[in-house]
Amino acid sequence: MFQTKMLQGSSILGHERPLLIRVSFTACVVSTVCLPLLGLISCVFISSVFHYEDSTGTHCQVPNYLPSISASISLSPECHIWRFCIGLHSAPRLLVAFTYFKFYKTRFASRFPESLLSCLNLVFSLCENLGLLLLTYVSSSETYFVHKEGFVLFLVSSIIHMLITCRLWKTIKKYSLSPEDAKSHHWKVRFLLFNVSFCTFAGFFFWKHNMYCESGSYTLFALFEYLVVFSNMAFHLTAVWDFKSREVMVISSSDDKDF
Repeated sequence: MFQTKMLQGSSILGHERPLLIRVSFTACVVSTVCLPLLGLISCVFISSVFHYEDSTGTHCQVPNYLPSISASISLSPECHIWRFCIGLHSAPRLLVAFTYFKFYKTRFASRFPESLLSCLNLVFSLCENLGLLLLTYVSSSETYFVHKEGFVLFLVSSIIHMLITCRLWKTIKKYSLSPEDAKSHHWKVRFLLFNVSFCTFAGFFFWKHNMYCESGSYTLFALFEYLVVFSNMAFHLTAVWDFKSREVMVISSSDDKDF
C-alpha cells in the first residue's frame, strides 16, 4: 500500500518545490507485480467456477481440468478484470524499466559491451510490455492471430530481457561488495532457469495436445503456462533488492504560468 506524504519546500536542483507524493520504490515494484498476479488468479478462479465448460473446452473434445490463460482472459467479466489490472500496472512498469536503464548507463558509462546491453535491455523490456498489452487487449476469441503474435512477442522479449539482465548483474556482482547484489543476481539466474524450463514443458504439452489429443495434456500445458507467468513476475520482483533505498517522488512545478 502506498504511503504518501505532503511536504513543502523540497529542494530539487536548487529550487524549492512542493513535494506532493513520496513512495518507496519497493512499494512501487510490489504493487506493479501484484496487480497482474491478483488479476490472473481472479480470472482463473472465476473461469474455473463459473465458466468451466467454456474455459476448459478444446477442439480435441477430451477431458481438461484447468483453463489456459488465454481462455480465462477472453471471457466476461474476466477480460475486464485482466485489462484493468494490466492497464493500471503498465505505467509503473515503464518507470521501473527506465530506472534500470538509467542505473545501468551510470554504472557502465565506461564499458562498451555493458552499455550496449543496457540499451538492448531497455528495448526488450519495452517490447515485453508491448506484447503483454497486445495479448491483453486483443483476446484469442476476437483476433487469434494478433493475440498469438502478442504472446510470442511477450515470451521472446521477456526471455531475452532476463538473459541480458542476468549478464549485466553478473558484472555488477563481480565488482560489488554488497550481499544484496549477489543475492539479486543469484535469484535472477534461478528465476530465468525456472522460466525457460517451464516454457519448454508448456510448449511440449501444447504440441502433444494438438498432435495426439491426449487427455490431460492441455491441463499440464495450462499448469506450466501459469508457472511461466509466475516465474516472470518473480524475476521482476527482484527489483526490490536492486533499488531497496530508492524512492519515487511526485513534485509539482514551481513555475506560475500566465496565459
